[in-house]
Amino acid sequence: QVQLVESGGGLVQPGGSLRLSCAASGFTFVGYDMSWYRQAPGKERELVAVITAIGGGTKYQDSVKGRFTISRGNAENTVYLQMNSLKPEDTAVYYCNAYGVVTLQNYWGQGTQVTVSS
Repeated sequence: QVQLVESGGGLVQPGGSLRLSCAASGFTFVGYDMSWYRQAPGKERELVAVITAIGGGTKYQDSVKGRFTISRGNAENTVYLQMNSLKPEDTAVYYCNAYGVVTLQNYWGQGTQVTVSS
């Protein structure tokens, strides 16, 4: 059974930091590109960051460059999103995504709420 379980969300003040984790199971983690998406109320889901299966290359949405860092621990089957200098506009539900580079399977987690507010 495929599972992506996000954790680490919560309420933080502007300028603060959070670290999101996504624990994966039920598929071959090393064969999947891993991404974080977010969806704010009334808005479409958008890609925040991706880390590739091969080479571990990363890409970021322009609005989070220099503030967010995506990483993966293949031994732990976990992907992380370190978020620093958080802004109110970062408030959203954050979703973990796995995309198989060979299988082309696409999996989603249930999401974790991040709220940036004073």
